[in-house]
Amino acid sequence: MGIKSFQGVRKTVKKEFEAPILVEDYMTKKLITFTPDQSILEVMELFTKHNISGGPVLDNNGFLVGIISEADCMKQISESRYFNQPILNKSVENFMTRDVEFISPDISIFDAAGIFVRHNRRRLPVLKNDILVGQISRKDVVIAALKLNGQNYK
Repeated sequence: MGIKSFQGVRKTVKKEFEAPILVEDYMTKKLITFTPDQSILEVMELFTKHNISGGPVLDNNGFLVGIISEADCMKQISESRYFNQPILNKSVENFMTRDVEFISPDISIFDAAGIFVRHNRRRLPVLKNDILVGQISRKDVVIAALKLNGQNYK
């Protein structure tokens, strides 16, 4: 006859980890921003100085009016080469993308990843009540996914 356990059935405890999974937890909050009247040459210099590839364009009231990127600068470089002229000192508003897709800080990074896939963007401004509060990039989402790898989250 075998030995009976007097401890009874053991309760398994599943430890849940509440990891931060919202855009606001991973977005960049200190941004290099640009203005519509800023020189495209100055923007290119700031891109190289700060090792960035784009950023939001804000009006005088601080509202988002566009995005300027390296691809937008390439248009200026291409035009100057085509017309055999030096890169002109044109303003950002001539080259920026005006139709800007943005996201909210309270959506999950998983939803943000889906937006990146559907819209093929490298970065998205984060707006809360029409105010720019940050920017999230594809790289930020990848970093967040790596931090969450192997964790249990709600």
